[in-house]
Amino acid sequence: MERDFDSEKYKKVKKRIHEIKQFYKHFSAYLIINLFFIGRRIYKDINRGDSVIDAFTDINNYNFFFWWGIGLIIHGMLVFGAPKIFSKDWEQRKIDEMMKK
Repeated sequence: MERDFDSEKYKKVKKRIHEIKQFYKHFSAYLIINLFFIGRRIYKDINRGDSVIDAFTDINNYNFFFWWGIGLIIHGMLVFGAPKIFSKDWEQRKIDEMMKK
């Protein structure tokens, strides 16, 4: 099979692979950095006298994780596409589904 590295299709596929790779890098950084910072905050809370349960359930320890998670979800939707819950395709599937009943 001969590859045409100058074709438009190849360039689009290469760009798509790069976008997916960037998302996975973003996701990996999100996990590693947030686990570190959450662990650090929990450890500090315990050292200040909070119980383990209090430290783990303190919502303030997860703010950064939450907000960055929203950014990660948006990045994922841009890369993989937003779910098409109410698209024309969805409407047609629902019509077909209800007509079978």
